[in-house]
Amino acid sequence: MIDKLERIERRYRELEEKLSDPQIIQKTNLYRDFSKEEAELAPLVHGYARLKKNMADCAGTQELLNEEADEELRELAETELNQLTQQREQIEEELKLLLIPKDPQDSRNAIVEIRAGTGGDEAGLFAGALFRMYQHYIEKRNWKIEVMSSNSQGIGGFREIIFNVTGKDVYGILKYEAGVHRVQRVPATEASGRIHTSAASVAVLPEAEEIDVMIDPNDLRIDVYRSSGPGGQSVNTTDSAVRVTHIPTGMVVTCQDEKSQHKNRAKAIKVLRARLYEKALEEEKAKLTAERRSMVSTGDRSAKIRTYNFPQGRVTDHRIGLTVYELEDVLLGKLDEFTEQLMMADRAEKLKAMD
Repeated sequence: MIDKLERIERRYRELEEKLSDPQIIQKTNLYRDFSKEEAELAPLVHGYARLKKNMADCAGTQELLNEEADEELRELAETELNQLTQQREQIEEELKLLLIPKDPQDSRNAIVEIRAGTGGDEAGLFAGALFRMYQHYIEKRNWKIEVMSSNSQGIGGFREIIFNVTGKDVYGILKYEAGVHRVQRVPATEASGRIHTSAASVAVLPEAEEIDVMIDPNDLRIDVYRSSGPGGQSVNTTDSAVRVTHIPTGMVVTCQDEKSQHKNRAKAIKVLRARLYEKALEEEKAKLTAERRSMVSTGDRSAKIRTYNFPQGRVTDHRIGLTVYELEDVLLGKLDEFTEQLMMADRAEKLKAMD
């Protein structure tokens, strides 16, 4: 760890010199990139400075302890050395966390896709409840949400809904929501009071920029048609709905929420770009490493990650074994406890991999 910190400190000093160079200052993009790198390294450099001071203090106290004959002074030195040792352990743990490689996708915006799974209308209603839960959570974090595409049941549920979330570190936080969510409750239509189990899947994709994924227009087939809505409502009289097919991969995205064909087409291509970007990331990851199976796996969407049990008023996250008896609050966007514990578990796994 010390060797790595030494290299980081040298790089930090190099960046300080570059950022004071008038020629670099004039090159806006280069100056911005160097400033960003310096800001990312600063906590490590400052932490390393604290560690070096602590190591010097430990060495000085140990020397005093070795040479001092006075019993009272020796006791004071021993107490100080114990305190310094504890402090050093704490600083080292903080530095280890800072040294964990950051996922470069974490700072991106995200596209979230919720789809009703097994359970018929009840699964669609649950998909709607999940969407509203995320709406509340997004509002609490002062992020912004834009619905890209939706397929409504007309009774407050969705067969599918896709939305874009923008803000600070959106993907790095929402990625832990990816997977199959399960609900256990008595449906309103169930006369016998029998508990039903339904499911909905959540996919969280890092939003891709045009420079990340170049889409050849010749690879797209664009179909337009009249949009449809539940109960005959919101049905356009023009061909404004859009279906975009990416011919090389067979991916299909439809969008009919906007009255404008051009807006629907732009939204559909944005979703397609995110899906292609995620596909490219997964292929790259598969080439570099074997799939890492851990309790905080955001890639395996077939695994049930969370259960919402209405009769018991509880929510359980199966990846970390966390259960809270605040179901109504969770559905109103109280997700921070899950997010924080999932992040901690993820860091613990990464620290273990570094040892």
